Order: sequence, then C-alpha cells, then structure tokens
Amino acid sequence: MDEKEIIGWLLKGDVSIQYQVYRDLLEKDRPALRKRIATEGWGKRLLSQRHANGHWGLRFYQPKWISTHYTLLDLRNLGILPDCIPIRETIAMILENEKGPDGGIYPIGTIKASDVCINGMALNYCSYFGAKQKDLHSVIDFLLSVQMPDGGFNCMSNTNGAVHSSLHTTLSVLEGIEEYRRYGYTYRLEELLHTAATSREYILAHRLYKSRKTGEVIDKKMTSLAYPSRWRFDFLRALDYFRYAGIQYDERMSDGLNLLIEKRNKENTWNLNAHYPGKQHFIMEQAGKPSRWNTLRALRVLKHFPG
Repeated sequence: MDEKEIIGWLLKGDVSIQYQVYRDLLEKDRPALRKRIATEGWGKRLLSQRHANGHWGLRFYQPKWISTHYTLLDLRNLGILPDCIPIRETIAMILENEKGPDGGIYPIGTIKASDVCINGMALNYCSYFGAKQKDLHSVIDFLLSVQMPDGGFNCMSNTNGAVHSSLHTTLSVLEGIEEYRRYGYTYRLEELLHTAATSREYILAHRLYKSRKTGEVIDKKMTSLAYPSRWRFDFLRALDYFRYAGIQYDERMSDGLNLLIEKRNKENTWNLNAHYPGKQHFIMEQAGKPSRWNTLRALRVLKHFPG
C-alpha cells in the first residue's frame, strides 16, 4: 500500500485510531472526533465495564488486565477526553484510598512498600485525567525518593534489594513524568525534569533494549510488537515515548529504528506480534495480523525520526 492507502486503512479503524491518525500523522485537529471516543467503539466498551463502586475488574489492581489500574491506562492511551467525569471520580477515589505509608500507590502485598512501576503508570493517567496537584504530592515525593544511582528506576528497589534499574519501570516513570509536565503540574517539577533526563540516558545507554556489557538483546519480548504494552518495555514503546516527549534523534536509537523498519510488512504495515497473557475486557486486534495500533505508532515514530 502507498501512503494514501495506508492512511485510508487506518481511518477504517476504531474512532480512537482515527483521532490519533489525524492528530499525529495528518496534523489536523479533530475535536468532534475525539469526543466520540467515549461513546463509540473501544472507549465506550471500556467505560461500560466500570462498576457502581467506581472500579473495573475486582478492584484497583486485580485481576490483570481488567483491573481499574490497567483499564485507566488503556483509556488514557485511547486519547479519550481528559474531562470524562466517571474517570475523574475513580481517579480521586484511588488517590484517597490506595496510598501506602510511603505515600505511593500501594495496591497489594504484605510488604508495606509501594510498587514503583505502578506509581509511574498511575502518575501517567492521573496527570492526564486532571487529578488535583495536592493529591499527587506524595506520589511525586515517593518516586523521587526511589530513583537509583544509575539514573533509572526498578520496581524491586524498595522491596527486594535490586541494585540496578529496570527498563520496564524506568519507561513507566518517564511516561508519568512527561504527562505530569505536559498537563501543567509544577510541584517539584525541576527535580522531575532532571530525573527524566538521567532516566532517558539510562535507556539510551542500553541502545533501548541491549545489555551494556555484551550488546546482546536483554529479553526477546523487548523486540516484539505487542499492544497494549501493559507494564512491559519494548523498543517501539520507548521510541514512541521519545517522540511524544519531543526528544531529538540520538545515534543510540538507531538499532531500534532499524529494527522497526525491518519489521515492516511488504504492504507497509506492522503486525501485532502477541498479547500478554491475562484477562482482557476484549481483544482490540488479532495477534499475527496487521495492526492499526502498531502501524500508527510506527509511522508517527518514523515521522519524528526520519531516516
């Protein structure tokens, strides 16, 4: 397919895909289209699964992937309008009821320590959906307190004694910081921006997905195009973050960009490689087939980082 045909194919997808195609590839604002995300397709289906108690699934983090936490992340990634009242009510409930003694979001476990990765993701959707700044103060304090000496983050750092950062956790925190900055929050912002810079350096030092010592791929899943990504790091999710944050090309992104081009189908689309195991509200796209999500994300990355 040529460029026009690819755009046409993408625009036959869910309304959330349509909106992001106009926004990111065609650079056209379509506010009326964005409003429809809550009333049609995937957005409507996700919102319909919300219970009267304000949660999805069983509660905040159970079960994966239909819990409140991951459903809110999905809704944010659809591009649904941030002023959605039911979502804002749930966000306020989480920030009131789900914090631990350390000030972070604390959903499960016998160790009274909040999960760093969950807090990065929560900062992402809480900022997007307009949480009150004062309700985010303790989350920010917690995240800044657990940054590791190598510049990144690890969900095991405050529980199981991890000694180096995790790409998974570091990217989740980076996405949260970017959304916090983008939506105008100011509490400890300068510290967060410095933290983001050192965390990006941590990812780039790994050339996105490779060992710094051997140059080997850390985990083959990091080179797979799965979507939704959930908490897992992969090279396209990392590149899409760099694009979204307005970061310019760095030579250490080249392995990921080359891999992205290698994975392109002869029809100029990208497949969905896999789903991560776990319950889902519904399946957006079939694994092993051309994916509008992955094609959209790949094209906007390549537009930002032209070869």
